[in-house]
Amino acid sequence: MTYDTSIFQAHRGGKLATRSTVALASREDLSIAYTPGVAQVCEAIAADPALADTYTWVGHTVAVVTDGSAVLGLGNIGPRAALPVMEGKAVLFKQFGDVDAVPICLNTQDTEEIIAAVTALAPSFGGINLEDISAPRCFEIERRLDAALDIPVFHDDQHGTAIVVLAALRNAAQVLDRKIEDLRVVVSGAGAAGNAVARMLLTGGVTDVIVVDSRGVIHAGRTDLHPEKASLAAATNPRGITGDITAALRGADVLVGVSGGTVAEHALAGMAPGGAIFALANPNPEVHPTVAARYAAVVATGRSDFPNQINNVLAFPGIFRGALEARATRVTDGMKLAAADAIAAVAAEDLSIDAIVPSALDPRVAPAVASVVAEVARQEGVTRAA
Repeated sequence: MTYDTSIFQAHRGGKLATRSTVALASREDLSIAYTPGVAQVCEAIAADPALADTYTWVGHTVAVVTDGSAVLGLGNIGPRAALPVMEGKAVLFKQFGDVDAVPICLNTQDTEEIIAAVTALAPSFGGINLEDISAPRCFEIERRLDAALDIPVFHDDQHGTAIVVLAALRNAAQVLDRKIEDLRVVVSGAGAAGNAVARMLLTGGVTDVIVVDSRGVIHAGRTDLHPEKASLAAATNPRGITGDITAALRGADVLVGVSGGTVAEHALAGMAPGGAIFALANPNPEVHPTVAARYAAVVATGRSDFPNQINNVLAFPGIFRGALEARATRVTDGMKLAAADAIAAVAAEDLSIDAIVPSALDPRVAPAVASVVAEVARQEGVTRAA
């Protein structure tokens, strides 16, 4: 394999460093920042743990946690090889949300050990961003950590993707002059992203969602489903479709690809005309945009070199910024819906077939998302006392 040496040069020494926020120019500075002065702050926090939000970095810092089991499209490459991605994620947190993030790559893929490790680390952070943990373990890990901790736990591969997809679909429906509740949507892929996308679309008003995995349409009659897929079968596929993706796409208005596989062109030919195809696998979309354009009016990918890039960076920096500002204890469905609406609203100012979501570099997005997420957290009462 041939590597680009300029990429390696950019990563030399990693992409992160720490810096002090206080001066240490004198003995007095040292006595305030460290001993003996720091003891006063320690005693105050021991008496009132909520003060950690104000007098430590907890109020602006999250952990980016992975076990290296499902990294990008590279698969199970392990924690050490995952570290460059987690560093990159931390850079995005800082650049777009002014949130400090620390990569935590765990040398275990055991569910219980991951839960125990993150629980033990939690006092050092204001939030936990789970990243690149394979399904179905990721569902249980997030669910149990969310129940155990009083800080937000957010698996970005699930919810970040789902939030941006919902925002994109809201605007695609507007461009196509359709109502979102009338759309027939097929989700190709039933892993972390596919599961969350399906559930987010249902929460957001879509009434007809079919999910397809590597063995075909997920439906209540299948006997090979693990509990998470069985739950998905109960919530989706209202018309009881069976068969493969070709059957699922017959008459469908929207295809959302989050599988990493390939959807054959003959299957696309059965879609209703004038719909949308979101082929989000990276680096190779399930449907190449030039092919997708033959069967859909709106085409989106996860790539930056095509229009309509559906990228998680539109969601997670603002979500954590807002959650930290509100001292939220969790990220609720209401906060996720508000985030999707905020992303869609930013794009609505210049809405077109080739611009249904904002640019990943749009500086308006994270502040807009943070504002509504914080507001909804306060309205729903999922905040720690100031």
